[in-house]
Amino acid sequence: MTDFKTVDAAMLSRRSLRAFLPTPVSNEEISEILRVASRAPSGTNMQPWKVYVVTGKRKQQLSQAVLAAHNDPDYPREQAYSYYPSPLFEPYISRRRAVGWGLYSLLGIEKGDKEKMHVQHGRNYEFFDAPVGMIFTIDERLEIGSWLDYGMFLQNIMTAARGRGLDTCPQAAFAPFHTVIRDELDIPEQEVVICGMAIGHADAGAPENTLVSEREPVSAFATFYD
Repeated sequence: MTDFKTVDAAMLSRRSLRAFLPTPVSNEEISEILRVASRAPSGTNMQPWKVYVVTGKRKQQLSQAVLAAHNDPDYPREQAYSYYPSPLFEPYISRRRAVGWGLYSLLGIEKGDKEKMHVQHGRNYEFFDAPVGMIFTIDERLEIGSWLDYGMFLQNIMTAARGRGLDTCPQAAFAPFHTVIRDELDIPEQEVVICGMAIGHADAGAPENTLVSEREPVSAFATFYD
C-alpha cells in the first residue's frame, strides 16, 4: 500500500527552483523518471508527449543559440500558442506580480531595472545551470484535451524527481523561441514547443531558491455540496 505521506511530501516540497548545482544526473535516472511519469492518464491512452533531453555540449549549444535570440531585440518572439490572456486580469495579474517581484527582491533587482530583469530572464535559457534540460513538444494537430493530458505528465515528472531528491523548474519561457529550438534539436515542423524544464540538484545557498510562492486555501477555490 502506498504511503500517502511520501506522495504528499513529494508534491508539497515541489517548487520551481532557479539555481542548480553542477552535480550530474545520469541518463538512466532521467529515463526512469520519464518511464514513471508516462503513467499519466491521457484520453484513450493517446500519450501525446514528446521529450528532448539535453545534457553536456548539446545543452550548452542549445542555451547559446536561444540566449543569442533572447539578446537580439529584432528576433521575432512568436509563440505557437497563447499561455496568458491579453490583457491579464484579476486575481491572476496580482498573483503573477507577487511571485515576480518576490523573486526580483531576493535578487536585489529593483522595479524598472529592465537590464537586470532581462539578464535574469535569460537565466531560463541556461536551464539555471541545471545539468539536465528537457524540451517538451506536442503534435500541432492535437486538441486541447491532449494539452490537458500533457499537464498531468509534466506534473508526474516533477513529482517523480522530488521523490528522488531532485528539483525542477518548468519553463514556458522557451516557447517564444521554438524556431531556434527546432533547428538546434531537429524537431519536426508539426511539433509545437510547449515548454522546457530544468532538472537537477538545488543550490541551497542561492537566494532565489528561498522563494516560496503562496497558495490559496481550499475554501477559496472549492465548493462542497452535501
